[in-house]
Amino acid sequence: MAVFDTPEEAFGALRPVCVQLTKTQTVENVEHLQAQLQAVSDSALQELQQYVLFPLRFTLKTPGPKRERLIQSVVECLTFVLSSTCVKEQELLQELFSELSACLYSPNSQKPAAVSEELKLAVIRGLSTLMHSAYGDIILAFYEPPILPRLGFAVSLLLDLAEQEKSKQIKIAALQCLQVLLFQCDCQDHPRSLDELEQKQLGDLFASFLPGISTALTRVITGDFKQGHRIVVSSLKLFYKTVSFIMADEQLERISEVQPKPAVEHRVAELMVHREARWVKNTSNKLTILIKKISECVSVHPHWKVRLALIELVEALLLKCSQSLVGSAGPLLKALVGLVNDESPEVQAQCNKVLRRFADQKVVVGNRALADILSENLHSLATSLPRLMNSQDDQGKFSTLSLLLGYLKLLGPRVNFVLHSVAHLQRLSKALIQVLELDVTDIKVVEERRWNSGHLSASPETMAPQPWSPMQRRYFRFFADERLFLLLQQLCQLLGFYGDLYLLVDHFMELYRESVVYRKQAAMILNELVVGAAGLEVENLHENHIKTSPEELREIVTSILEEYTSQENWYLITRIESEEVGEELTMKQSGLQAITSGAHTCQVTSFPAFSQPSPTICSMNSNIWQICIQLEGIGRFAYALGKDFRLLLMSALYPVLEKAGDQTLLISQAATSAMMDICHACGYDSLQHLINQNSDYLVNGISLNLRHLSLHPHTPKVLEVMLWNSDASLLPLVADVVQDVLATLDQFYDKRATSFVGVLHALLAALEEQSEPPKADEHDPGPDVAPPLPVQIQIATHVMERCVHLLSDANLKIRLKVLDVLDLCVVVLQSHKNQLLPLAHRAWPSLVHRLTNDNPLVVLRAFKVLRTLGGKCGDFLRSRFCKDILPKLAGSLVTQAPVSARAGPVYSHTLACKLQLAVLQGLGPLCERLDLGEGDLNKVADACLIYLSAKQPVKLQEAARRVFLHLMKVDPDSTWFLLNELYCPEQLTPPHPSLHPVHLRGITGQGNPYATNVLRLLQELQ
Repeated sequence: MAVFDTPEEAFGALRPVCVQLTKTQTVENVEHLQAQLQAVSDSALQELQQYVLFPLRFTLKTPGPKRERLIQSVVECLTFVLSSTCVKEQELLQELFSELSACLYSPNSQKPAAVSEELKLAVIRGLSTLMHSAYGDIILAFYEPPILPRLGFAVSLLLDLAEQEKSKQIKIAALQCLQVLLFQCDCQDHPRSLDELEQKQLGDLFASFLPGISTALTRVITGDFKQGHRIVVSSLKLFYKTVSFIMADEQLERISEVQPKPAVEHRVAELMVHREARWVKNTSNKLTILIKKISECVSVHPHWKVRLALIELVEALLLKCSQSLVGSAGPLLKALVGLVNDESPEVQAQCNKVLRRFADQKVVVGNRALADILSENLHSLATSLPRLMNSQDDQGKFSTLSLLLGYLKLLGPRVNFVLHSVAHLQRLSKALIQVLELDVTDIKVVEERRWNSGHLSASPETMAPQPWSPMQRRYFRFFADERLFLLLQQLCQLLGFYGDLYLLVDHFMELYRESVVYRKQAAMILNELVVGAAGLEVENLHENHIKTSPEELREIVTSILEEYTSQENWYLITRIESEEVGEELTMKQSGLQAITSGAHTCQVTSFPAFSQPSPTICSMNSNIWQICIQLEGIGRFAYALGKDFRLLLMSALYPVLEKAGDQTLLISQAATSAMMDICHACGYDSLQHLINQNSDYLVNGISLNLRHLSLHPHTPKVLEVMLWNSDASLLPLVADVVQDVLATLDQFYDKRATSFVGVLHALLAALEEQSEPPKADEHDPGPDVAPPLPVQIQIATHVMERCVHLLSDANLKIRLKVLDVLDLCVVVLQSHKNQLLPLAHRAWPSLVHRLTNDNPLVVLRAFKVLRTLGGKCGDFLRSRFCKDILPKLAGSLVTQAPVSARAGPVYSHTLACKLQLAVLQGLGPLCERLDLGEGDLNKVADACLIYLSAKQPVKLQEAARRVFLHLMKVDPDSTWFLLNELYCPEQLTPPHPSLHPVHLRGITGQGNPYATNVLRLLQELQ
């Protein structure tokens, strides 16, 4: 179809269609006109605008009933014309506005006419297009007082549609049309920017509609969630844009108290509003009720975009109407800060952005009224916090604490006004203490032990990327949601960052000392206050806030550290074992002067004696958690102070090492974690590096404390942990302390052997790891002078002497540990036979007793030592082994064989089976290394033959086969004969007829239980 570019061409094409429509108003004629309009250019249509609009307007104005389909097609055609042209005459704009509005009017009722949804949508779009098509200043001329009745009519129609219609499309279109009518649409070119006078003119006009618009929109916003989020978001936008325009502080400041006489008819003058102080106050009070209702409803709306729109509402109203809507500031700020920890990242980010903007522009802190409202809100929340923490569920607690966090963020340094009120500080602290109460009933905490000595951890690489290591999950009495604990941490950090740190630390230290019930919670709070004060995990919204200086922070940390590591808070009963309980009670009851380690050596504290009831599971769990939290605190302090923590290492490292050696798993893990944090903070590569660099004063502390062992029973643990986690460079430094340890062991072997044997084990393990023993002096000492022994050989000799005495200790644990130490001594001394053999001779009677007449666990461990001795001492051991041990071992194997043959599958898990297995696994290598004679080899073979039976457990069969493989290396002929005597797979034919045939006793055939194992061994032999 050709395009008509000139008005003349277009007129020629459009005239007959327009004439036809004027004569006969039908849908077909309207559609015919619209089809012709498609071919006309915008410039040509602009010239013929009034001509084309005439038949369409004529159709709408014709009296009498009209078909809805006809009205709809006329409105759609009219909308098409308006979208392609501009309305340049004010009168035309007003008339079209009235004509389009009338399409929805029902003369019989105040509500919109009961017409089809399609027609409603077409009219709404037509109105919107009309307002957009108004040219230049025509639009402002439209918004004069005389238009008030017609504009009010359209606004109320659209509000009714937005509220009552079921169609979401119509609701959203009506809300968008209202935005256009009220000069608040989202288009870039419309509305154009207004000067002060124009803003006042529109504000005065729209103020008449404010009550109706705000109440209707509130009903839509707080309606059923099922209506969809887009409707609520559109309503919220319209609400805050309209309210912030009419109630803008800038406009209201310039309005005089005296109302000028309007030059309009009386009916219109009655509709007009003068926005003087009294009107503002009344309107503000009514709006506060609506805003409170909206914020309470929308802050819990399930859709994140609705909550995002609420943040925009708060931002717009507080930035533009902080004076006029001062009464609404409370609910608005509450709504904003309540979304600080929203589950949606978009809402959270926008909320923090607005908070930062408020802080930058001093919207709250710079506005006395808003700051007072916020402080008052914080006051009342602090007052009701203990009750809320007691009565709410986890989600309720989360919302309440998020609110508190938001208030702290907004108030920033002004939070001190609340903290300096004793009553409010006590309320706040009691609520935090209450909600952080731990559940200490879990038996696992106290029963989980750390049995294996050894390295605590590898290196700080394993703990990256976190700058500090979190503790094992703890369980709280009043909540289960992990997010709540993270929120509480943030709260305490913010308090530490903005609050008066000296005041807060003093207050929580008082609570810490006041009662054992508060101690764990107070310690958790103190740990986070320090991290917060360092500003490490806090988002600072207030640029001018001055952080706590490093010197002050170090001073505060030092005082908390002293409290944590004091005797009464560090050495708590964590397990019921006679030795430990004895130690703890001695330390608490002695009333003697306690001279503590390292930097503690100069401090002297005395404690009154008091009676101690026997500890319960709960009290021990509580003690374990307290120690863990204090250890975590030391790690957090290191994180907060960074390199400055090096200055506190002398007082902190020794107590942490003490706890790293604790047998309670949780405490040991927490101490290791704290040491990792110290490594991170102070710039050490690993735990080994940390210990080596600080070993001089650690060793000095150990040496001093060993002289007062009754006051410092944990001293051996420190040395044990150092030895397990260090390298050869520590040994020269430790050599003198080892002599002190051995001397103290000689003095206290009956009371403190357990802890000392652990040290000896760690020491020997460290000596064993040294690949090359240090060389003796190079100069020749002369022919008659023996070269001095290397340090590690001297140490191993002294240790093995003690082991000889301790092998027969009454305590099972000590006997087991001593056997481990003895095993390591033999390995270390293997190249110095002059030292090893006399000591092996002295240890032999005790070792025999352990092997032949002791607990099965000890027999197992003793047999391991025997194997090591066999490998290192050889000939020296042969006759002793054959005389003292072999008969009993062989006898034990023969006695136990029928039992294992009859037993079921569970037998392989019993101690008896493990013992049989260990003996069978060790006998072969011993026979080979000791080069036993024929008679003794026969004893071994006879004892082990029965284990080749298929009736024995598979593991025992395998071990027995390995014994015979070793025997084959020592005496293959005898072994071959013995096996054939048990099972002969084939008849032996003599190589020559003159030789007699040999008949072996081994039974042939499938019924022989030894067949399978004997066949495999004979194949190996060939």
